[in-house]
Amino acid sequence: MPGSAVYPGPMPTTAPKAPAVHLARPHRPVLVAGTLGELTGPAQGLVELPLRLWWNPVRTFDLDQPTMLLWMYENVLREAVRVDELRSYLHGPTLVRIWPELNLPRGVRAAWEARHPVLRRVTTA
Repeated sequence: MPGSAVYPGPMPTTAPKAPAVHLARPHRPVLVAGTLGELTGPAQGLVELPLRLWWNPVRTFDLDQPTMLLWMYENVLREAVRVDELRSYLHGPTLVRIWPELNLPRGVRAAWEARHPVLRRVTTA
């Protein structure tokens, strides 16, 4: 046919794969720290999250109480949109220690474990 393009080889059967985008919730990509070592936030004591990360009138968490520690980490992992938020409120060794206990959306867990395999090993151990 005049003017029609001819593909010089076999037609591809599948589209190239794009990198997986994990979502913390609909329309919210998961933010993952480059290294666990850069997470130098508190591991104990009282921490007040900014309203952007925790939109409750009472935003103070007592990290010496295990349930409050888990709760704060879950919220920061779900809601952070800037790496400095992760660095300020998460502590790398603490995150590794409590990882199996955290109640996280699948996308958050998958993104963090893909970037930091040590977390996946902690979960399966």
